[in-house]
Amino acid sequence: MGLSEYYKDDIERVLISQTDLNNRIGEIAMQLDKDYKGKNLLVIGILKGAIFTITNLLEKMQKNVDLDFMTLSSYGDKVRSSGSIKLVMDLDRNVENTNILIVEDIIDTGLTMKWLLDYLYKKKAASVEIFTLLEKKEGHKHFVNPKYVGFQIPNEFVVGFGLDYGQYYRNVPYIGVLKEGVYKGE
Repeated sequence: MGLSEYYKDDIERVLISQTDLNNRIGEIAMQLDKDYKGKNLLVIGILKGAIFTITNLLEKMQKNVDLDFMTLSSYGDKVRSSGSIKLVMDLDRNVENTNILIVEDIIDTGLTMKWLLDYLYKKKAASVEIFTLLEKKEGHKHFVNPKYVGFQIPNEFVVGFGLDYGQYYRNVPYIGVLKEGVYKGE
């Protein structure tokens, strides 16, 4: 049984295909190569959701970058944010005077990104930009303005390509809309 067959009963529809994801991430990689030409860059992946995006992005970039990870939590195993940010895993380096690119899977309310931007600037980063694979503009409650956006999506619950529900569905190779009955327990 293939992966798409395994999850097909839980996915309402494919929102963004694997091909479209790969192509768009390639476009972002080329733009980053231009924007950071001649500059050092620390890429910070936000775990666990951004793991597919960051791997795909770094494979396509044509410049050396430094890499680190952070883990932040505002959802737990829930569908909606709890409204508070928990720093689960911090960086293992000093970021003072460093150009930083945050790689995130999705910006929904903007709470996590606002918290993270404030946190990195308090640590005296030289610059901080955001690449989010997905953005739900209509869900923003906290102003954040990612410089690099893969796709604008509607306010639906999506999984795949690193995004999860209850730690499942991360390995779905596309972005799919999860059937409401799955997360409402129907």
